[in-house]
Amino acid sequence: MHELSIVEALIEQVQREVDQAGQHGRILGLELVIGHLSGVNVDSIRFAFELLAPETILKDAELRIDEPRAICRCHDCGQLTEIDELVATCPRCGSGDILFEGGQELLLQSIELEDN
Repeated sequence: MHELSIVEALIEQVQREVDQAGQHGRILGLELVIGHLSGVNVDSIRFAFELLAPETILKDAELRIDEPRAICRCHDCGQLTEIDELVATCPRCGSGDILFEGGQELLLQSIELEDN
């Protein structure tokens, strides 16, 4: 389960960001962006976070995850279609001349700190 190592890296990243910003307040929440086509299982991220966070600076943090869908753009017919999984051809016309936009994100969007 590579999601465990992703959460470990997330915890390290949050610690670095908070240290660099010189903040000392309690972390109340994190917002992640995990696209549908990222290859990351959101439920596994939540499980790994619940497992690892209690022993870290994130022990009291709420994890919020935005899951944007990808868009398939067809160069032949111009159709824009939201998709949840990779496709090889345009869902409308069957053309293979398509481009995927978004849905592959794996980002730490924000860290919410308690006001001191």
